[in-house]
Amino acid sequence: MEIKQRLLSLDVFRGLTMFLLTAEAARLYSTFGNFNPDGFLELLLGQFHHHPWHGLRFWDLIQPFFMFIVGVAMPFSYLSRLKKGQTQNQILKHIVKRCIILLFLGVLLHCIHSKAVVWELWNVLSQLSVTILIAFFLMRFSLTKQLTASLSLVLITDLLYRFFPLEGFNNPWVMGENFGSWMDMVLMGKINSDGWVAINAIPSAAHTIWGVMAGQILLNSWKNKKKLNYLITAGIIFLVLGYALDVTGISLIIKRICSTAFIFASGGWALLVLSLFFWLVDIKNIKNWTAYFVLFGTNPIFIYFFSLTIGEQWFNEIIYIFTSASLGNILSEHWVLLCNALAVLGLESLLLLWMYRNKILIKI
Repeated sequence: MEIKQRLLSLDVFRGLTMFLLTAEAARLYSTFGNFNPDGFLELLLGQFHHHPWHGLRFWDLIQPFFMFIVGVAMPFSYLSRLKKGQTQNQILKHIVKRCIILLFLGVLLHCIHSKAVVWELWNVLSQLSVTILIAFFLMRFSLTKQLTASLSLVLITDLLYRFFPLEGFNNPWVMGENFGSWMDMVLMGKINSDGWVAINAIPSAAHTIWGVMAGQILLNSWKNKKKLNYLITAGIIFLVLGYALDVTGISLIIKRICSTAFIFASGGWALLVLSLFFWLVDIKNIKNWTAYFVLFGTNPIFIYFFSLTIGEQWFNEIIYIFTSASLGNILSEHWVLLCNALAVLGLESLLLLWMYRNKILIKI
């Protein structure tokens, strides 16, 4: 059986994730909030914002999806490079270079948003610079050893939160008073006011490692049904474990510190969503809806960085000049802002379409 070196389902999963992030940068979700929805619509809109602390919303899954997808793609990329004749040392140099660039871009995003030179490590790109390196060094080992290593990283972090002895930072489930916040003081000399911590890169490395394991399963010459069963079973086990830890109070689901319960719950969802796309696109061959999301999936790092810089800070303001002038006398301000968000998203989609048709792929 010939092993496929590219999965459309992975491109679609990645593309949908990047589309959702791009839509946020275009201010699509925040403009809906201007209409003051209530009832079901209010609950639905709330799913597109991070939970303030203890709990899990849909938007809390986007970063784990991102990190998991990067892991899934790694075995495919590794195999491709080997077939092109690259040596292990050349591939290692590429990975290290990639991680350095990701760290730089992550810090740069914080500087751009702060409009000042800052040293902050909370961005997903900064986190990926660590998780990719860890996952790459583990990729050569068996699935059992990779799983053991990932669980060890989660357990070690959990124990540090529970038993860290320094007064004022020994409350694992309290925002700003936990081991992660202390590490931020060590690494950056500051604490994030919203509770995010840089040490999240260690437990969330499990997401990238599990992604690598899923990618290796998908690359295997097994029948698709067996692959799907492995992914679904692992996803259900992680999901049940994550929610069980939260319900029993052993570990609370808190994304902002990547608690143990959160890592398992979000990792379970990532595996199940990948399973759904694999079944729908690669097994059932239902592909007529995938083209738009593939545009976002083929240039993921580019559109992520572009939408958060030029898109968010320039396109939103420049296009508003024209939407307000053409629609301001017809529609209320809330509708003008909604049309503006859709216009920004549409323009960025056209940019990706142009890049796709001209085979412009920006990789690091």
